[in-house]
Amino acid sequence: MNIITLSILVGLSIVAIIVLTSRFKLNVFVALFLVSLFLAFTTLPSKSIVSVLKDGFGSTMASIGFLIILGTIIGIALDKAGGALSIAKYILSKTGEKRSAAALGITGFITGLPNFCDSGFIILSGLCRSLSAKSGLSRPFMATVLATSLYSVHCLIPPHPGALAAAGIMNVNIGHLIIIGIIFAIPGALIAFFWSKWISKANRFTPSSDGDIFTDYGELPSVFRSFLPIVAPLLLITLRSLLMIKTGDNRGLIAEIIIIVGEPIFALTIGAVLALTLLNKSKNTLNDIFKESLEKAGPILIITAAGGMFGAVIKATGTGETLGKALSEANMGLLAPFIIAVIMKTAQGSSTVAIITTASFVSQMLPALGLDSETGRLFTMLAIGSGSMIVSHANDSYFWVISNFSEIDSKDTLKVYSTSTIVMGTFIFALVWLTSVFVL
Repeated sequence: MNIITLSILVGLSIVAIIVLTSRFKLNVFVALFLVSLFLAFTTLPSKSIVSVLKDGFGSTMASIGFLIILGTIIGIALDKAGGALSIAKYILSKTGEKRSAAALGITGFITGLPNFCDSGFIILSGLCRSLSAKSGLSRPFMATVLATSLYSVHCLIPPHPGALAAAGIMNVNIGHLIIIGIIFAIPGALIAFFWSKWISKANRFTPSSDGDIFTDYGELPSVFRSFLPIVAPLLLITLRSLLMIKTGDNRGLIAEIIIIVGEPIFALTIGAVLALTLLNKSKNTLNDIFKESLEKAGPILIITAAGGMFGAVIKATGTGETLGKALSEANMGLLAPFIIAVIMKTAQGSSTVAIITTASFVSQMLPALGLDSETGRLFTMLAIGSGSMIVSHANDSYFWVISNFSEIDSKDTLKVYSTSTIVMGTFIFALVWLTSVFVL
């Protein structure tokens, strides 16, 4: 089969995923599975179809399965114990009510590191309404500050499933991605803050009238213990990545121990244990946490692995390498993965699917794009992550979580939140591209 026909079939497969999931609302896993089967049967030798599908699904599950489950346990345990609210109360005590929007943004950013953006927003939505009432700041502004601070880390930083899966697909060092991802996520959250503040003032929205969520919740765990499940695993993973730079046998015993416990699976296990210590330690309570975590992580695991399977089929066709050569001749560089991610995100809604699909497609292009180095793959990941933020609108479930839990009209959510995702994603990519000029 010639490359033009192959490229058309791959393109049709990507369009099919977008149409099936956005227009016909078909389950994402089913859509990915059916399209992967179609592409495999029309492009690959019959004897290799099963092995390609199994290897793509299994390798993705092996690389991220434990991490997603452990990250989910941390997030749910923090929610049930009131740890996220404890962190918010502490930050608010330092910033004051006049800077409650900044406090909310910092809280969202920190608690979003182990939490998925939708669950993080649900956890903190009451706090958002409460702070809006106490500060007199408009609800769309406060909701967008919280939403974008959570969203910035969700699209860029492991252990979130899209970033984790894409890092596995493109062989990106997870520790390095956490460090650099945080560095770029911070200015992204800041630009979203200032944009949402400006556009909210321009539309003259009104504040909330809710009560004090801290009083309603009751006794909260200490802020130190609440921070530990988040900070400890990220610190261990980061230290491991820094120590791995130093090669040889002269690292020392402490360094070797950190390298072992800083392995993401072990680090997140430590974080999960620390989060569980915040809870009532009865058997039923712990089992409820485990059950809820597995129920929440299960669909994410399946969808992520199916995305890896689809990527494996694309890789086996060889179209990515050919398209990469064409794009390299056009001198697009990091712009290519960014644009592909924007199209995937805007069309079908899920940032996770956009990141995984784009990474699967782009991974074969890296040599031709001049990005097939450790740093090049890292910056490709950042370009994909920033593109996957644009545009969060009505076909994104997170959009409706924000609108419904904040009790904001969808048109106002579009005006403030959706436009903020455009500004944030574009700004982060501009910073990534500018930095790449000096380091690539």
